[in-house]
Amino acid sequence: MGRTPKDSITIADVARAAEVSRATVSRVMNGAATVAPEIAERVRAAADLLNYRPSDLARSLSLGRTNMVALMVPDLGNPLFQQILRGITNASATAGYRVLVAETVEDPSAEATIAVEARRRCDALIMVSPRLPEDSLLELLPQVQPVILVNRQGPPEVPSVVVDYGRAVRIVVDHLVGLGHRRLAFLSGPPASASNVARLRSLEVAEREIPGLELVRLDCGWSIEDGYAAVERVLESQVTAVVAFNDLVAFGLLARLNEVGVAVPADLSVTGMDDIGLSRFAVPSLTTVRVPQKDLGELAWQRLHAAIAGTDVEADDVPELRLAVRASTGPVPQAPRLQASAGRVGWQRLGDTFELGSDAGMLARYEFGRRMPSVHSPRPYLHPVRTLGGQPLTEVSPVDHRHHYGVSFAVAGVNGTSHWGGRTFVQGQGPTLLRNHGQQRSRGTTVDDGLTDDITWYDEQGRPQLIERRQLRGALAEDGWRLEWHSVLTARYGPIRIDSAATTGRPNAGYGGIFWRLPSADTTTVLSSAGEGEEVAYGSLSPWLAFVQHRGDAVTTLLLVQPGDVRPWFLRSSRYVGAGPALAWDRPLNLQPNQDLTLSLTALLLDRPLDLAEAAALSRTSVGQS
Repeated sequence: MGRTPKDSITIADVARAAEVSRATVSRVMNGAATVAPEIAERVRAAADLLNYRPSDLARSLSLGRTNMVALMVPDLGNPLFQQILRGITNASATAGYRVLVAETVEDPSAEATIAVEARRRCDALIMVSPRLPEDSLLELLPQVQPVILVNRQGPPEVPSVVVDYGRAVRIVVDHLVGLGHRRLAFLSGPPASASNVARLRSLEVAEREIPGLELVRLDCGWSIEDGYAAVERVLESQVTAVVAFNDLVAFGLLARLNEVGVAVPADLSVTGMDDIGLSRFAVPSLTTVRVPQKDLGELAWQRLHAAIAGTDVEADDVPELRLAVRASTGPVPQAPRLQASAGRVGWQRLGDTFELGSDAGMLARYEFGRRMPSVHSPRPYLHPVRTLGGQPLTEVSPVDHRHHYGVSFAVAGVNGTSHWGGRTFVQGQGPTLLRNHGQQRSRGTTVDDGLTDDITWYDEQGRPQLIERRQLRGALAEDGWRLEWHSVLTARYGPIRIDSAATTGRPNAGYGGIFWRLPSADTTTVLSSAGEGEEVAYGSLSPWLAFVQHRGDAVTTLLLVQPGDVRPWFLRSSRYVGAGPALAWDRPLNLQPNQDLTLSLTALLLDRPLDLAEAAALSRTSVGQS
């Protein structure tokens, strides 16, 4: 007799081999306890010998169950829902269940149809944050039993697992109030979201209970894009802190705030909700409420499994909510008290930063770089730097170059140590991430007619390399304002070799010196004494360089001038926008022990365009070029 093909083995074949009835084989395969152990073992041995696997469909028809549960979520792109799914999947697998996932794409009108269809295919239904109106939900629930609700409270007979988002948002508000904030914005989530309604109710209570608290409610949404689009309305509301509906909204908000030059938390504090995995990696890291995401899924399964089995099982309570305090929140900004008379520009200390301001408001902030990651080569920098009209002309840690920080003294190599940040160009390997990042630390800062910072440059081992005296001054000029940067480096601790990527083998990469990183714009035009365009200005010895940028209806000009010895310009205007005089353009710069190196850069910031002729004239007059 020929061998029966593996895929045609039936329950009858197993019954013949084990010398039992087909009903006995069925009971053994379905885990029934009514079969004698020695017979059950004989059946399983015969099934293994024949490589028999029972049909899932046949088993479902026989038992009247599928050993599958359906999970319905509003948005699979939300990491919160992904973690809930993971918790349910892991917990249900131990009971022999699989999970069928259905997404409603935040469409309440589709939820009832999807829920009924998913339930027909499975033994039970899990509805995560359903957006259905209350009356529609109550009408649906009897049709899809057994069912459990996650983050939505249902009638008493329907089990649920609910995070107290009202309590969560109050935790955030109390934290911000404790930092001195009294005018807050709430970026509201989807109107159909029950958790959003709970937040709004809790905020109403907070307004009544906390003296002087003002809450501005702004319709927003649930996504990164929604948070990004809300920034202009947030700034118009004149709040000092923002409570975002969730972490995704906060991520979008932080990205746009960085682009427009609003410092977080120095200008504005931002909080999220849920503590999804990326929250601690945001820039700055995000203060948020820790919602036990995976635990919610496991707890939901415990309660649903008990409902499927018709048993009473004591499930755990929802874990306690906790606030994760990180770098995105800080004390309420203080109103500036300028050390200058009306119509002038002056510096003032504000917490652990210094601000340059005028009657027009804050023009520049000087940060010491203490929160910069070590791989970015921590150093003091200016950001934001704004025109008198409030337009930002600096950017910090953009996606294309995370180690770019506003206006800073950044050098690719100092005796092999990177004070530029990021990767180092290695001959034969290309850009390589090395453990060679140094840092620049302030020894003391004073303010008189300008700001003076005495700085020590250290290598990656913490050994001193250079000392620097940095002087920053501001003044009104023309119909804008002027910023003067003057640095004197001294090789106090021995000989110094300053390199760029170009001097170590990368063509046309002579960057390093006082470097100004600008934000992107709709259009950017480069002007220099060599003419118009990046190509003619790049590497030139033009005494001045200008960027004319259009962003929507706003037009700005940044005019950069080298008042002393002119060095070649390193600049970009297409892939990103930035420029600075290059210390080591095509050959290393060597300093002998105790030798000084002086580098100066003057900038004129205007809320209007310049042409070639006017830029050249202003470089000689208003900016002081002789």
